[in-house]
Amino acid sequence: MSPIRRHERIMEVLLTNKEVTVAELSDKLGVTGKTIREDLTRLEEQGLIVRVHGGAILAQSDQFGILPSKEPLTKHADEKADIASRALLHIEPNDIIALDGGSTTLEIARRLSNEPLTVITNDVYIISELAAKDNIRLVVPGGYRVRNMLAGPEATSYIRQLNIQKAFISATGIHPDHGLSIYTGDLIDFKRALIETAHEVIAVINHHKFGQTALRTFASLSELTCIITDSGLPAETAQQYSHAGVTLECGTDQNC
Repeated sequence: MSPIRRHERIMEVLLTNKEVTVAELSDKLGVTGKTIREDLTRLEEQGLIVRVHGGAILAQSDQFGILPSKEPLTKHADEKADIASRALLHIEPNDIIALDGGSTTLEIARRLSNEPLTVITNDVYIISELAAKDNIRLVVPGGYRVRNMLAGPEATSYIRQLNIQKAFISATGIHPDHGLSIYTGDLIDFKRALIETAHEVIAVINHHKFGQTALRTFASLSELTCIITDSGLPAETAQQYSHAGVTLECGTDQNC
């Protein structure tokens, strides 16, 4: 197994369990404890994990929008509401939109009126949220469950056959040089299908994620129609992204 794949597997375990020991990882991945410790050191250098005695924990999972399995995510709720309100301004009746998996896109789903609209999503929480809104046509691709999202070649193939007008994309981090990134590669194909199929690609990312880079890049800034963030983004940071040619929208009533 290549180092990059081991790093992905380590992140997958941490996304599920939040904490893991060297011995557990060594057993799961079939490599020595020394190799695992070296892997953990590299992941810690990237700010993705924190080393603890005998193992590691996930770093800043709340900051990067990892959805908990049992209780609702309330961290940065005001920022997510800010972004969702702005995102709704891009949605018109009878639109065909896609909501990528994530806590911010979940907030968009919660705020959608029960009016004629087609929504494609692979997030099981968003599916549950929209199921009761009977005027919204809910389209769910096939695939297997990866945490709170559906993935796999069936889902990706299905997405590429659709006419998506606007795709709202989430990310773990966004960086001027490294673009949009996530922890592992298991959702990249689905995200790429959305980006390559939609007429408009709108990233919805709170200001805490700017300047952050996760393990795998899945899109460059040039592929985005615009980025919607909250009003907490510092002016100097906004200027950095604007100079890179990105259209930024901050908050419910202002441009950056």
